Amino acid sequence: MDAGRWAGCFFDGHWQATGNTCAVTDKASGEVLAQIGLASAGDLAAAARAAAAAQTAWAETAPDERAAILRRAAQLVERHLDELADWIMRESGGLRAKADTELRSTLTTLHAAAAMMGEPNGLMLPTHNGRMSFARRVPHGVVGVIAPFNFPLTLSIRAVAPALVTGNAVILKPDPQTAVCGGVLIARIFEAAGLPAGLLHVLPGGAEVGEAMCTDPHIGMVAFTGSTAAGRKVGALCGANLKKVSLELGGKNSLIVLDDADLDAAASGAAFGAWMHQGQICMATGRILVSEKIADALAERLVAKANRLPVGDPWREKVALGPVINERQVRGIHAIVQDSVAAGAALLAGGTHEGLYYRPTVLSKVRPGMRSFDEEVFGPVASITTFASDDEAVELANRTDYGLAAAVMSPNTARALALGKRLKVGLLHINDQTVLGDPHIPYGGRGQSGNGSRIGGPANWDEFTQWQWITLRDAPPPYPF
Repeated sequence: MDAGRWAGCFFDGHWQATGNTCAVTDKASGEVLAQIGLASAGDLAAAARAAAAAQTAWAETAPDERAAILRRAAQLVERHLDELADWIMRESGGLRAKADTELRSTLTTLHAAAAMMGEPNGLMLPTHNGRMSFARRVPHGVVGVIAPFNFPLTLSIRAVAPALVTGNAVILKPDPQTAVCGGVLIARIFEAAGLPAGLLHVLPGGAEVGEAMCTDPHIGMVAFTGSTAAGRKVGALCGANLKKVSLELGGKNSLIVLDDADLDAAASGAAFGAWMHQGQICMATGRILVSEKIADALAERLVAKANRLPVGDPWREKVALGPVINERQVRGIHAIVQDSVAAGAALLAGGTHEGLYYRPTVLSKVRPGMRSFDEEVFGPVASITTFASDDEAVELANRTDYGLAAAVMSPNTARALALGKRLKVGLLHINDQTVLGDPHIPYGGRGQSGNGSRIGGPANWDEFTQWQWITLRDAPPPYPF
């Protein structure tokens, strides 16, 4: 699985050199791990034509043959777990636990996608006048996938696997910062699993490649995971070209801690939700809304955790937090923290960094209007805001244009669920934190967190296929013309 050999793009079943390359680096040490090819808009157009040509025969391939390829891909992942984990840790800056989470999710996704071939993919509809009427699921044709840097393997494979197994060809554009985990390794796995040539193309590249994907006439759907700002552009381009588009975007997710919550459990959940993978998760706990009766006690526990958690190179040391993805992200995190403190927030822990290593940070006295309350930080910042009543907690949680995840902690589950049902989110967790995912569930957000689409579990048939209505008669009927 040595990715360093492949300095081109995976095109039409072959590794082909491109005009430009970029270095893949270890985010903790800066060491160059490999060179990858960067695609152009012209490469995307050629790949789309080749994918469309290959897809027709693939859609007619027996479902069990398609499923068998995905099961072989899962076997290859299991065979190379440690090697894949090393790549995830070094290329994305994640802990081994984070890498293991990605790998477990990838295995489950591949097996779940294969299992789709044993599920019904059509309906018999009411009939009359001797006409048989039914509807079946048919593939879009070519599906474009644009994947982000934070969980590159998981967030690529969750679209690639169900798209392929339902009869589509796929063009995958991973983020160049994590193009090995998000693309090269996936191409190698499917190549070794026996996927026919032309059905999967991996084209790392910049915005021009994504724009070409959204406008190319051979591509019927685009599945995008990334920032809300980029998602708006993808949605606008796909809408102008009448493509189906799935937008899985950012979040400003609230963990609500009611006055009867277990403080130790709440602090543990809040710390994990805010600092896991350096806060670079769309489901990260962006707001800790806590009853004013227990806010000081919860803040003390979070500060103690922040001060003792080790930060460093997860591939070489036993640490709790690794590096942030790049210097621009560090600057953005730090600006939000400093601006919030200038606006009246209290810095209780952290707020400093060395290179790409940002310390776990605790802010209290955070109020609406401060950047740490309003904006997605995408960094290890725990922002504490107090409330006086359940109604105020709901109002604060809903004071955002995002709508991805929320969580409520209280031993009174009826009270917690009644409050939670009032939150405008796609994912709701009672007595847990906000960073939860499962390949078997329909995942997605509302508002600026997505376009109401869902990916995963029962939603995959809706996402990666479309309905076709068919009627059948023994003979043509007479008509009065």
